[in-house]
Amino acid sequence: MTALDNLFTKVRAENRAALIAYIPAGFPSQAGCQRVIAAFIAGGVDAIEIGFPYSDPVMDGPTIQAAAVTSLENGTGAAEVFQALATASAQVPAVVMTYWNPIEKYGVKEFSAAIAANGGSGVITPDLTIEESQGWISATDNSAINPIYVVAPSTSDARLAQVTAKCSGFVYVASVMGVTGARTSVSTGAADLVARVRKTTSLPVAVGLGVSTREQAKGVAAYADGVIVGSAFIKALQDAPDEESGLAAVTELARELAKGVREGR
Repeated sequence: MTALDNLFTKVRAENRAALIAYIPAGFPSQAGCQRVIAAFIAGGVDAIEIGFPYSDPVMDGPTIQAAAVTSLENGTGAAEVFQALATASAQVPAVVMTYWNPIEKYGVKEFSAAIAANGGSGVITPDLTIEESQGWISATDNSAINPIYVVAPSTSDARLAQVTAKCSGFVYVASVMGVTGARTSVSTGAADLVARVRKTTSLPVAVGLGVSTREQAKGVAAYADGVIVGSAFIKALQDAPDEESGLAAVTELARELAKGVREGR
């Protein structure tokens, strides 16, 4: 059992969803990322997702892409990702979200072992197919961490069953087709997709891609086990006149979203 597994057991017992906050390592700076993690904790998030910045992020919208560019310009690589993970996981369950290329470059077994060594519960791999996952599944088994896959509204029922069978920790549901970003409304298709996922697995289901307000968090928490928020936090940092104001905005948004996930049921 990872810390993430224990978290979902806890929130299920409390009859609520978990709030999972996303930040790319090295954003807005190396020291700034550490402070964002502290702001997340102060705001009451349940878990943290550390992004591994990548030069060709196919799933990410403009907000996260811009943050990834900043992060890469700040010299972020695997060492900085693992440092951010260690900071986060010392306080709440934490995972890394990364495209496959950085894992392959680092070494599959080595990457998995480094996640575990830095207290991480698992890794979300949005562009890794289950057909190409054999080595990764073996590595995550050996390191006792959760391999987490992403499903989308276009995923067929037969495919959902195959993907969720390889997942652990939670299933990541992309609430709308396309790329990430804060939206004025969260896709109504998300509830349907969660219902379809639940027919294939008893694993927790977390919804990402679009949540930015307390009301949206409440809506998603009505049917999901986890609410993942990324772009809204990054936008709060990008829109702030200075880092202090941005950190205050992140804590305040986290507090509002934490209320939302508790109001969904």
